[in-house]
Amino acid sequence: MSAPSITLTTDFGSSDYFVGALKGVIASILPEARIHDITHHVTPYDVFGGALTIASSYRYWPAGTIHVIVVDPGVGTARRPLLVSAGGQYFIAPDNGILSLVFDRETEVRAWHVTAEKYFVHPVSRTFHGRDVFAPSAAWLARSGQPESFGPEVTDYERFALPKPEISASTIHGVILRADHFGNLLTNLRPEDAPRLAAGARFHMKTGVGEINRMVTTFSEAAPGEPCLLVGSSGYFEIVTNRASAAAITGAAAGSPFVVEFS
Repeated sequence: MSAPSITLTTDFGSSDYFVGALKGVIASILPEARIHDITHHVTPYDVFGGALTIASSYRYWPAGTIHVIVVDPGVGTARRPLLVSAGGQYFIAPDNGILSLVFDRETEVRAWHVTAEKYFVHPVSRTFHGRDVFAPSAAWLARSGQPESFGPEVTDYERFALPKPEISASTIHGVILRADHFGNLLTNLRPEDAPRLAAGARFHMKTGVGEINRMVTTFSEAAPGEPCLLVGSSGYFEIVTNRASAAAITGAAAGSPFVVEFS
């Protein structure tokens, strides 16, 4: 049987040696490892952005996949390294809330505090646990398939809640969660939260300096430079425009509030 896939999600970027070091550690322990990059361009130190990234992608990987997520501003501190089993897959990450959305979506979750130093690269750097703790733990897990051997099981892992929209009969108040590479703005509003909006009710939406008055089903339905609302692949409403950046047009970004008013 071939080794399970190992994915990497980090804020390391691609101009330094960091990602190469992770892959080298994994390959030295498990030469037949299949290593895949989800992204190395999470905004530096953005734990919430990392949480959105892994939550949006892990369900499309085969059962048994091992996901290494390293967005770790607390590296070298008392924060714990975690090994988590959820949704038929494994996650190795710092215990800083980055797996919160995975915890929210899965009903059967088990987590272990990774303490078995025999799996680490020594000496362990205080500034590069991705290389010395997370990557080798993923490789050894792929070899053994025994998460119980990595440390004690825990239930008090860190988690945060996705901000919820405030919804009344006439208005919705919410927040922009992120702007993607194209400038599309992901909101914290889902169709099931606002069935009236999803059903096509007339609305007026404001965020930043932008005003949105139209729902579309594809990017091409929007006129160039016209911000519109659609349900994106993530299952949330997104503010988009045709071949342009809705973030640039509206001036909105992660954390910006929005309001929807119904006619």
